Amino acid sequence: MSKLPLFPVTVVGSWARPPWLLDALRKRKAGQLSQQAFDDIADEAVLLAVKWQEDAGVDIVSDGEQRRDNYMSFVAEKLEGARLVSLAELMDMVEDKSGFEANLRQMDAPAFAIFNPTAVGKLERRGPIALDEYLFLREHTRKPIKVAMPGPYLMTRSMFVQGVTDKTYPNRDALAADVVRVLREEIRELIAAGCDFIQLDEPVFSEVLYKGDTKERTFMCGALSESSGDPDGEMRWAARLVNAVVTDLPKGPTIGLHVCRGNWSRQEEVLLRGAYDAMLPYLLIMQVDQYVLEFATPRAGELGVFSPYARARELGLGVLNPRSDMVETPGFIRDRVHEALEFFEPSQIYLNPDCGFGTFAERPLNPPKVAYAKLRAMAQAAETLRAEVGARARGTLVS
Repeated sequence: MSKLPLFPVTVVGSWARPPWLLDALRKRKAGQLSQQAFDDIADEAVLLAVKWQEDAGVDIVSDGEQRRDNYMSFVAEKLEGARLVSLAELMDMVEDKSGFEANLRQMDAPAFAIFNPTAVGKLERRGPIALDEYLFLREHTRKPIKVAMPGPYLMTRSMFVQGVTDKTYPNRDALAADVVRVLREEIRELIAAGCDFIQLDEPVFSEVLYKGDTKERTFMCGALSESSGDPDGEMRWAARLVNAVVTDLPKGPTIGLHVCRGNWSRQEEVLLRGAYDAMLPYLLIMQVDQYVLEFATPRAGELGVFSPYARARELGLGVLNPRSDMVETPGFIRDRVHEALEFFEPSQIYLNPDCGFGTFAERPLNPPKVAYAKLRAMAQAAETLRAEVGARARGTLVS
């Protein structure tokens, strides 16, 4: 990656899609718009998203995931052997139909936005999963670029549906082998093309550790997935899958792992909560460069959980709540970074929102104006922090 300033400012990935892009997305899904016509419209949305980011002072930009209907289900269009299964179809497959429906209502899950990518045959890439998105953005910004992709645990757990997937794959391990293969193929091509930052999204880790030992098919951030009911076994298996994807990759980009506690609702009380101390021993097994974690709300606990693991990895420090109207002040962000500096070097800390601003295309969590104001506050805090570190280095900082 090109040289970055201290405390690089970045995003987690998604950005609200403009209404005209949503209309085009609906028409493409209905077969009323060609892929080329949709891409021409989406190109304009990407340029708008990156303009917002650059004007705010973001150092590592994304394309806002403008071409994706959400952060996960878009892979069904990119893979042979996968298709989107509607909520109505999935309701016929779950064990406890009434309980599952009640769970969705309680968690304020947007049923109209839920389509689960399901393995219905052998997985193969039809073409690029995200490389095409990166190449377009590369032509239109001089900034380093982050590309987010669903992680191997999330993909495997979501895509394996008993009674459907097991006609091709006898178990989750068999499916996981092909998930790992297609992700490695894609990441190698992104690295060869010069991608600066590749982020694997694994929000379901939070559900494994904070929701309990449920074995039922449950909802987590748009992923309708089934657990073994053994949190320790699930997390160790997840670590093996992540390492199978990232081990022995060519040198070049930063490889990040993003974990949140859900980003589908503005109702904080329906989202998962729990400190990272239960998760960190498993994260440390995973051979990634950076943990991209949420710390803007009390639901995530305190930074002191890093005390036993100080400086072990870089930290993408979540300092903005993407679900709130309130714009965090540069002072709030600066104070949060000062807490992190007890356990990380300045060069190890990146600044980002807790999660994306538009996880679901049809249900963005904040409009661009609010998202811009939040990112601008983060950039202003980074400028102050850089000046502080520089002053300390010169011995001129007065407390």
